[in-house]
Amino acid sequence: MTHLLHRNANATMPVAVSGKGVELYDNTGKAYIDASGGAAVSCLGHSHPDVLAALHKQLDQLAYAHTGFFTTEVAEKLADNLVAHAPDGLDHVYLVSGGSEAVEAALKMARQYFVEKGEPQRRHIIARRQSYHGNTLGALATGGNEWRRSQFKPLLVETHHIDPCFAYRFQQEGESDAEYAARAAQALEDKILELGANEVIAFVAETVVGATAGAVPPVGDYFKRIREICDRYGVLLILDEVMCGMGRTGTLHACEQDGVSPDLMTIAKGLGGGYQPVGAVLLQAKIFEAFSKGSGFFQHGHTYMGHPMAAAAGLAVQEVIQRDNLLANVKAMGGLLESRLTERFGNHHHVGDIRGRGLFQAIELVEDRSKKNPFDPALKLNARIKREAMARGLMVYPMGGTIDGLTGDHVLIAPPFISEPGHIDAIVERLGDAVDAALVA
Repeated sequence: MTHLLHRNANATMPVAVSGKGVELYDNTGKAYIDASGGAAVSCLGHSHPDVLAALHKQLDQLAYAHTGFFTTEVAEKLADNLVAHAPDGLDHVYLVSGGSEAVEAALKMARQYFVEKGEPQRRHIIARRQSYHGNTLGALATGGNEWRRSQFKPLLVETHHIDPCFAYRFQQEGESDAEYAARAAQALEDKILELGANEVIAFVAETVVGATAGAVPPVGDYFKRIREICDRYGVLLILDEVMCGMGRTGTLHACEQDGVSPDLMTIAKGLGGGYQPVGAVLLQAKIFEAFSKGSGFFQHGHTYMGHPMAAAAGLAVQEVIQRDNLLANVKAMGGLLESRLTERFGNHHHVGDIRGRGLFQAIELVEDRSKKNPFDPALKLNARIKREAMARGLMVYPMGGTIDGLTGDHVLIAPPFISEPGHIDAIVERLGDAVDAALVA
């Protein structure tokens, strides 16, 4: 009997006891390839000696100091490192304990920014359907994952949603990438004008959509158009790179590949690689200056923000990525992963799409690829795939709700940056077997 309330209240969970590199081990000695990085978290794999050493060193020096009284050297160093490698204009960092906290903080920063500027009438947040921005109430309200939102709707603040830039599902036959990017971005301008051009606070989007739709990259110049629209109406652009950022797509920040810089950016997961709970908001100078020259106070905070152990983990992970040039390996292994997935699933009758960037890839499962129609959600195909994969010693991230939050299945693959060709081959081979077994179960 367990006294833990697990995610699935009736589940009997295997017990993880150790990890090394790309593998985790349970208490029976069985090994699992961590091909999803947990939830796209474990970018350096498990038990990296340099990160462990940094944590031991920090623990011996200082475990905790409340940010209402002190700053710490390690938090300052992490902020310096993040700003040094940030997109243009992002020059301050707000450290928190995870992705949902980062999104909550970014939403409050955006609202307070306009209050400080003397525009308190701005109150609307626009985001996208088939998105996920976290499970706290503000983040959940912003996200477009209907399955997660539905029972909590009475508690959620009003937000507004437009369609995502999701080529497989929304690009029309004969429509070029440029035409589709323009049409998808126009939806934002239409929504801003509908709500009132001077009443919108921010547009929130995942640069590459994460677990809700499954590694969906933008098309063409979509984000350049989004940036222009936000600038035109004085709306802040918040990019959520909690899942897709910190190197997973082959550049440290996914938006580097789209040629844009946001006003606020949320990061987590790959920031600390799972070694400690840590997240952050990166903000532009104009937002910092609105606070510093206005009230002088950001009206927000958490007990464990800027935690020295979390900062030590984040700093160590980033230093390893930089020192070992792991982003180059993400690009190389990402290209190999894409080619192996295409070889295995490119002609699969039940795989409609293979997509992603770098080591952030997904396959979408369909009942008939020629019609793109999804499987009946009652089949719980994603749960079957997870079960079959775990039986084969493989951790992947199958999800339902790709299309509307309820229907559509995909599998997200996000292996550690230290992956080698043999790892990629084993991941795809085991995934293929798991998918085929789930389809006949």
